[in-house]
Amino acid sequence: MSDYENIRELARKIVEQCTKRGVKIAAAESCTGGMISTAITAVSGSSAVIELGVCSYSNRIKGAVLGVSEKTLEERSEYSRECAEEMARGVMKLSGADFSVSTSGVAGPSGGTSENPVGTVYISVCGKDKTISEKFVFPDTGRDNIRAAATEKALTMLLDISEL
Repeated sequence: MSDYENIRELARKIVEQCTKRGVKIAAAESCTGGMISTAITAVSGSSAVIELGVCSYSNRIKGAVLGVSEKTLEERSEYSRECAEEMARGVMKLSGADFSVSTSGVAGPSGGTSENPVGTVYISVCGKDKTISEKFVFPDTGRDNIRAAATEKALTMLLDISEL
């Protein structure tokens, strides 16, 4: 099964699971640029589930809209677990959703550093009582592949936390 088929199936499962439970979700995306929201809204019935999707590519929007602190961006950068967590909490608060997911990282081909090489993506998922954040370093097989891999992993994490 291709990454995109996996993404479609994960999105379908999320919509099904969240609809059954009557819960809402939201997404704050940087490096995935709306791929998570696109995957979920491609599923018929998703309007019962998704509250908000924010493509927060710039640090200005991460701060002004999602409430990521200036201190986090200055001291830890947008490529950090702390930034991803603040993005996820911010979109959850903004939307009133029960669960949220966020991505921030380096899709390439430029922008990588020794600490965060191209392919590094921080993903955070939040529920009312739980936050799970992970750092992934996906193989540098091109921008589109990194974005798809991050989207697939983010949807997997969102499905896992929304089933709790």
